[in-house]
Amino acid sequence: VPGDSYVDPYAKKDLGRVAARYVKEVLPQVSILAVSGGATLAEVGNAITPGPPGHEILVLPARGGLGEKMEEQANTIAAHIAEAIGGHYRLLHIPDSLDQATMESLMANAHIAEIVAQLKSCDLLIHGIGSALEMASRRGLATDALRVLEEQQAVGEAFRYYFNADGEIIYSVAGIGLELADFDNIPTVVTVAGGSNKARAIEAVLINRGRGTLITDEGAALAILEWRQE
Repeated sequence: VPGDSYVDPYAKKDLGRVAARYVKEVLPQVSILAVSGGATLAEVGNAITPGPPGHEILVLPARGGLGEKMEEQANTIAAHIAEAIGGHYRLLHIPDSLDQATMESLMANAHIAEIVAQLKSCDLLIHGIGSALEMASRRGLATDALRVLEEQQAVGEAFRYYFNADGEIIYSVAGIGLELADFDNIPTVVTVAGGSNKARAIEAVLINRGRGTLITDEGAALAILEWRQE
């Protein structure tokens, strides 16, 4: 889309509108839709319009994620999209980061286990990308974790995985929901991310994952091209 959503809020709204149009085109083939959180994905939820009549779609948050702003939580966005397209939704009320023992205990819950199983059967995933250190700070990562990200030069984040400029995973945080390993089994993956400030993050997350669709803006696209030329 035109513009740079880093400095122009209207460009971010355009990202949401274009992504919503793209999603509407593929909805007839979708039974389960998974969506992540974030400000850009919230714009997708704001822009989505009713889906095809008589076609039931289940909308799920891609991962648990309490702790973000309410309107940017995956749970909120999933519910918003489901209501807009006339579908159903289920929610994951789970904190951002979990220790292993807590995660195993939660996964023993039949309700949570059922939602995770449905997530892994989704037909469509819509997700965003974050700048590594910004996301780590927002999620309250411990000082030693922040040190690792800085030392390993983390630039991008998606699904609580942190990537360096070569697209290598250098750190991850335990959580419940979709994992990167699940992406290969999802028929349609749509990434929605823009802004010149996120160019390296977008490149880092997607450089080794060459499938799916990226919806971005001129600010990010031009910055990625400039970086590659250098």
